[in-house]
Amino acid sequence: MNAQSMMLLERDERAVRTAPRVAVVQRRRQIPAAWSFGKRAVDIAVSAAALVALSPLFAIIALAVKVTSPGPAVFSQYRVGKRGKIFRFYKFRTMIDGAHLLHDHVAHLNECDGPALKIANDPRLHGLGPFLRRTSLDELPQLWNVLRGDMSLVGPRPALPKEVANYARPYLERLDAMPGLTGLWQVSGRANVPFRRWMAMDVWYVRNWTPLVDLALLARTVPAVIFREGAW
Repeated sequence: MNAQSMMLLERDERAVRTAPRVAVVQRRRQIPAAWSFGKRAVDIAVSAAALVALSPLFAIIALAVKVTSPGPAVFSQYRVGKRGKIFRFYKFRTMIDGAHLLHDHVAHLNECDGPALKIANDPRLHGLGPFLRRTSLDELPQLWNVLRGDMSLVGPRPALPKEVANYARPYLERLDAMPGLTGLWQVSGRANVPFRRWMAMDVWYVRNWTPLVDLALLARTVPAVIFREGAW
């Protein structure tokens, strides 16, 4: 990464650190304490076990990314979590190092009809990137976010601060839930889902969440990953 790119990255990070917390709508329903406790307990148990069991796969993917493209194997950036909390989000790098700094250069290719950047054949992807995305292997480091308490196994997809800043007010309700590794949008077509429907799915989840809803979405995650609909 050159000096100019480093300066842009540092400027972006300073802006995120000093930005005021996002205003979120008041909770519309009371969640039983036992449900919340159980959800967190499952998150800790599953993410810890998966991190240990999948550690050899992590090492293989990290090495493959390093061999394919210069730069770190794991990419991190700021995302917006529950109640507007900013946290560092991790995934295996699928693009060239510093690709997020080229956002404005590829914005004209955006295929999302809302304040998010989705490009089916993103020119910033490195050689292994499309495979990692189609198989969702790039998302595995988020198990660390789950273990840390930044995310849950199930919940809305965490958005970038600049995306949230452009949300219509009703969409802010999605921030009333912990962001998830998988969720209703993730198992319903992902990038193929229109933006308004995506937001509606997340709001529905917030208003209707129960442990059984999470179990159903976890069960749907397996075929969603296998059939790869919208995984780009």
